[in-house]
Amino acid sequence: MLRCIRAGRNIRTPIITCRKCGMTGPAAPPHVSVRALILALSRFEIASKDRTRVLEKEWATYRKNGRLTAEGKVAAEMPEICLH
Repeated sequence: MLRCIRAGRNIRTPIITCRKCGMTGPAAPPHVSVRALILALSRFEIASKDRTRVLEKEWATYRKNGRLTAEGKVAAEMPEICLH
């Protein structure tokens, strides 16, 4: 959905320079973390603040036990070289 919104409004990612190799180009597309989604439930009054706190704690535990990233993917080490 985020990609559709950005494409529909012609919003592009910023131009950045890689610190390792100096290559300049568009940044990676943005990602939405699971925590941001949980906090949005409270912000838009989809879930109560108490339920949001419980979900946040459950997610933190699940993430830690599953060794997941903030986006809910399996954590992997960053490569030593640039993969442009």
